[in-house]
Amino acid sequence: MRDNVLFEITKDHLDTGLRGIPVGYCTTSFVDPIQGLSYVGIPIGEIAHREPTELIYLLYYGEMGSKEEIAKFQGQLNERAHLKAETIAAIERLPQAGHAMDSFSAALLIAGMFEKTEDYEKDCLGVIAKLPEIAARVINHHAGWGPSPTSKPDLGYIENFVEMLNQPVEKTPELLNAMKLFNTIHYDHSGGNLSAFVGKAVASGLEHMYGSLAAAMAALAGPRHGRANQDCLEFVQKVLHRLGAHAQPKDVEQWIREMLAKHEVLAGFGHAVLRVEDARATVCYEYAQKYFPNHPLVKMALLLRTEGSKVLKENPKISDPYPNIDAITGSMLTAAGFPFSDYYTVLFGLSRCVGIAIQIVYERCEARGGKGTPIVRPKYLYKPREI
Repeated sequence: MRDNVLFEITKDHLDTGLRGIPVGYCTTSFVDPIQGLSYVGIPIGEIAHREPTELIYLLYYGEMGSKEEIAKFQGQLNERAHLKAETIAAIERLPQAGHAMDSFSAALLIAGMFEKTEDYEKDCLGVIAKLPEIAARVINHHAGWGPSPTSKPDLGYIENFVEMLNQPVEKTPELLNAMKLFNTIHYDHSGGNLSAFVGKAVASGLEHMYGSLAAAMAALAGPRHGRANQDCLEFVQKVLHRLGAHAQPKDVEQWIREMLAKHEVLAGFGHAVLRVEDARATVCYEYAQKYFPNHPLVKMALLLRTEGSKVLKENPKISDPYPNIDAITGSMLTAAGFPFSDYYTVLFGLSRCVGIAIQIVYERCEARGGKGTPIVRPKYLYKPREI
């Protein structure tokens, strides 16, 4: 750092999506190129299998809670968990057209109409508590699975969500644990990912918590962000269909080489920050390999993991030849008993809203000595269009 200058902007930084340009602080998580994601300084690989409420407490308070503190916190969430009848009725009148993320964003706006208090801290806990019911009701309604059961938050954070789903599959312990794992590893991912940045930018104009999260979820919905998990599953399915369930490593390697020769994308590989395999992906690979080793999609995802990295490492221009989280989660969820890829981004949103809500509280209530950050207003330079 020179004369308090953290970063010098040059013309090469323009039109690059603010990539790598510091704009503020994140108190909940950070992503190290080698260590990967950490929640409040704790590597995700060390805590990924903790109970959801434990990690929500960690992000909210900045430290791990005792058994008694977690129980009290769970009680606070349970008190706020039920949606009002007006909210439920409005969500269940949403059109079933379009992607489910459209409904999820709309449901958050609807919830804001009936549930918000206009207090960011109160609404942070409120929306975190209500997210399982919001997501479950959106999925059931959009899928046409019938009326949702009554929310029972005393079951547990994700237990309640899974119990509310009317999905036509068996709700096994493996499915519940896969849902928990997916949930805990997606809560937060530093402050500059698109959905977090958009949510905080909208809140900087003093939009309420629910509206800010609705905007964040519109950002998450795109295939370059949250919907990548759905696209990656479709990619694994495509390779499996092409090569068959008995494909060998050499078959997958050859297919990857042919695909890259045609300038096609190897879905699920690479990351803007990481230079190693995504630590979140590692825990999901381990879970899938332990519980679903013979599932065709899991077997293919594991082959792509090894052969994809092997081929990509040959190109010195590729800075991250390793799988990211989206490379495995769809296969894991399918093998666990939730093969409904249209709703994977909603599952992502159910999780990511937690971290974004907590980050919004920091920026609105704590930053700059409690004044909060100013409204987001980056400078754009005028440049005539080239016709």
